[in-house]
Amino acid sequence: MVTALDVIVTNGRVIDPESGLDGIRHVGIRGGEIVAVSESPLVGEVTVDASGLTVAPGFIDLHSHTQSIAGDRIQAFDGVTTALELESGIMPIGTWYDSQASSGRAINYGASVAWTFARVAELNPELGDPDGTLTYFQRAFGHPEWSTHVADQPQVDAILARIEQGLREGGIGVGINNGYAPGAGVQEMAEVCSLAARYGVPTFTHISYMANVDPDSSFQGYLRLIAYAATTGAHMHICHLNSTSLRDIERCATAIREAQAAGLKITTEAYPYGAGSTLIGAAMFLDPDFRKRTGSDWSDIVVNATGEAIASEERLRELQAEDPGNLVVWHYIHPETNEAHQKMLDMSNLYPGAAIASDAMPWAMPDGSFVDEDVWPIPDEAVAHPRSAGTYARFISQYVNRLGKITLMEAIEKCSLIPAQILEESTPQMKRKGRLQVGKDADLIVFDANEVEDKATFQHPTIPSTGMRHVIVNGVRLISNGELDTNALPGKPVRRQVK
Repeated sequence: MVTALDVIVTNGRVIDPESGLDGIRHVGIRGGEIVAVSESPLVGEVTVDASGLTVAPGFIDLHSHTQSIAGDRIQAFDGVTTALELESGIMPIGTWYDSQASSGRAINYGASVAWTFARVAELNPELGDPDGTLTYFQRAFGHPEWSTHVADQPQVDAILARIEQGLREGGIGVGINNGYAPGAGVQEMAEVCSLAARYGVPTFTHISYMANVDPDSSFQGYLRLIAYAATTGAHMHICHLNSTSLRDIERCATAIREAQAAGLKITTEAYPYGAGSTLIGAAMFLDPDFRKRTGSDWSDIVVNATGEAIASEERLRELQAEDPGNLVVWHYIHPETNEAHQKMLDMSNLYPGAAIASDAMPWAMPDGSFVDEDVWPIPDEAVAHPRSAGTYARFISQYVNRLGKITLMEAIEKCSLIPAQILEESTPQMKRKGRLQVGKDADLIVFDANEVEDKATFQHPTIPSTGMRHVIVNGVRLISNGELDTNALPGKPVRRQVK
């Protein structure tokens, strides 16, 4: 019998996707590490009774823009114990990691190096050097050169130098938000991917185009990405397969599957909503043929802060002129009312080997400021896409409980093990996460699989998910019996070790 344990989780249904374990066990934690997974009772200073509940490795979100203590807390109620900013990334990386360590974080955190930030700095130098904030990126939408212009070779060299510096500072990979800068040349993109390949890190890519039809279709964007993987050897990770494919998901998914079968290192992710969230000045909304090319109407675009559904192209242009960095929700399909649209969403969320990732948005107040401070609960007037609060509970409640399309084991695998495996070759620290095994990090969730459910809506996005009874991060109880410990900041950095 193991003694002197810090925490024991007793009598729970323990699920570990890597080993296939699914049975009643007792889990022992000491010093932030799992030290026992036993059929026999354990003794510890603190006991967490998991009778009738599921015990699983904490979920790993590869795509979370809500990098704040408040954002951590609402994601913890969704089962997330590690939230990473990989699609957009951050710059400067070293400064950002230092600031997170100084303020503390409720769950584990990390970031890639932001190609877009480097591009803004070089093509719009009047904006100054990146400061690691979303505000810097928002301000850039009033200066279109970085988004629309092809960089000359000296500019490309400077962009690469900024990215390389971030990789030397421990950035997890390279965030390539190509969809926000579709004017970037293929030669530049190939050089960025080649740099990532040299450093052995993934790129986390928002494909260059989003449309159902040629030219500049989503399918064309995916073929470009596949070509980068084939010609540079880079690990290309595709962000939000659901939203960037729009209504051409079957064709896009087939291309990805065939590229993977040919041996190319391509991975992907999706989230279980038929609506995305972005900035009103994003490139796809500038297209006068937006409705024809995407299948959406202007009214499918809704302003976060006010709830206004855009009535016309003229109104959209007015709002873009007023504040091109304003956050909006775009309902690109309607799975709630259209069975064919639900099937499209299923193709991306159930794509074999794909991770679930939230694309959680930062919480914004009506005045445009962000909820960055240490607060709980998130103020009722704050707005964000409901995926910022409910992605993982929604995935399980829909695909396991309501639709019965996958098992609970398979769902947990897509939320924990698969994201860890996507990163572990380049960031070995991730080999300790996404598993419930002796010697792994004590990032655990204890939940009622029948009651886990998303509660956040587009009208009321700040409502936490239900069903998470206990959330343990690095051996520290962040949520106990459904109650958050607002004094607990046990999150640690996920960061590449640079020699």
